[in-house]
Amino acid sequence: MTVSGFFMPTTNLIGAGAINTTGSQLKNLGAKKVLIVTDAFLSKIGVAKRIKGLIEDEGMEAVIFDGAEPNPTDKNVDAGFKVWKKEKCDSLVTLGGGSSHDCGKGIGLLASNGGKIHDFEGIDQSKNPFVPYVAINTTAGTASEMTRFCIITDTKRKVKMAIVDWRVTAKVSINDPEVMAGMPPGLTAATGMDALTHAVEAYVSTAATPITDAAALMAMELIAEYLPKAVANGDNMVARDRMAYAQFLAGMAFNNASLGYVHAMAHQLGGFYNLPHGVCNAILLPHVEQFNLIGCADKLSDVAVALGENIDGLSTPQAAQRAIDAIKELAASIGIPAGLKDLDVNEKDFEVMAKNAMADACQATNPRTATLDEVIQIFKNAM
Repeated sequence: MTVSGFFMPTTNLIGAGAINTTGSQLKNLGAKKVLIVTDAFLSKIGVAKRIKGLIEDEGMEAVIFDGAEPNPTDKNVDAGFKVWKKEKCDSLVTLGGGSSHDCGKGIGLLASNGGKIHDFEGIDQSKNPFVPYVAINTTAGTASEMTRFCIITDTKRKVKMAIVDWRVTAKVSINDPEVMAGMPPGLTAATGMDALTHAVEAYVSTAATPITDAAALMAMELIAEYLPKAVANGDNMVARDRMAYAQFLAGMAFNNASLGYVHAMAHQLGGFYNLPHGVCNAILLPHVEQFNLIGCADKLSDVAVALGENIDGLSTPQAAQRAIDAIKELAASIGIPAGLKDLDVNEKDFEVMAKNAMADACQATNPRTATLDEVIQIFKNAM
C-alpha cells in the first residue's frame, strides 16, 4: 500500500484574540528581528503596525514589507528579499490572505536557500531548514497560512509556479475571526468559494485519505451553512468564526490530498490575466466536476449531502449532478460572476493555458485524466 503523509503547522491558534499571541509565539521560536510580509491595504489601515507593536512588546525588532500584490510575482519576492537582507532579518511573519503568505514563503525560501524563486518550482526542491515562521491569516479561503503550497507568478512566462514544499509550512498559524470582520462581501464570497474548491478537489483527489476526507466533508458542511451568512453580514462573528474553521479544515484536506484541474486551470487564468484566484476557482469548479463526474460519482454524491442536498431516491450519477448544481447555486447566491466571459477572458489564449495547466502540479491528482482538447473544452464551457 502507498504511504501517505500528513503535513500541517506544529501550532495552530483559532479564535477571537488569537492574534495577540503573535509576539510570544515568535519569542518561543527564538526570533530577534522579524520581517512582516503583508499588502498595502493591511499596512494602510494599521493592521501591520499593530502586529509590529505586538512583536516589539516582547523585546524583538520588526520591519514591515507591504509589497505583496494579488497573485504575487517573482518581482514581489525579489523586492521583499532585498528588504530581508538590508535589514538583516532572521525570522518571518506573513499577514494577510494567500498573496501575503505566498510572497512571504517565497522570501523565506530565498533567505534559507539562496538562488531564485524559480529554482523551487515543483515538489520539495528546497534543501535547507526554513526560517522561523508565523503566519497570520486575515481571510477565510486560501488556507495558505497552514499549507506547504506557495504560488508565485513568473512574469516572463505569465505562468503561476506551483511550489509545493514541506519546509515552507509555518511553525505557527493564527486565525483570528475578529481580524476577518472587515472583509467586504465580494472578498468574503471569493475566498469562501476558494475554500469550497479546496475541500471538493481534495475529496475527489486520487490521493485522498480517511483523514483528508473527514476534514473536507466538514469544511463543505460549514461553508454551505455559514458562507452566505458571512457575505450577508460581515459582522456576524459566529459566521466568521465558522468560516475560519472551514477554510482551515479545507486546507488540512488539500495540503495532504492535493487538488485537481480546477486549480491547475485557475493558476493559468491568474498568470495570464491577473484575475482573483477565488473567483476563477468558483467559476471553474462546477465545470471541472462535470467533467470528473464519471470518475468519481460516488464521491460527488457525498458532496451533495455535505452541501445540504436531499438525494433520497436518486441514482449515484443523479446525486452527483445535484452536487454540481448546488455549487452553481451557492456561487450565484453570493454574487460570483456566471462565467469567464464576465472576466474578459479571451478564447485565443485557451490552448496555451490548457497546455500549461496540464503541466501544473495540481492536475496530477485529478480523478479523471484529461487530454489537451478536453481541458480547452472545459475552459470553453466555463465562458
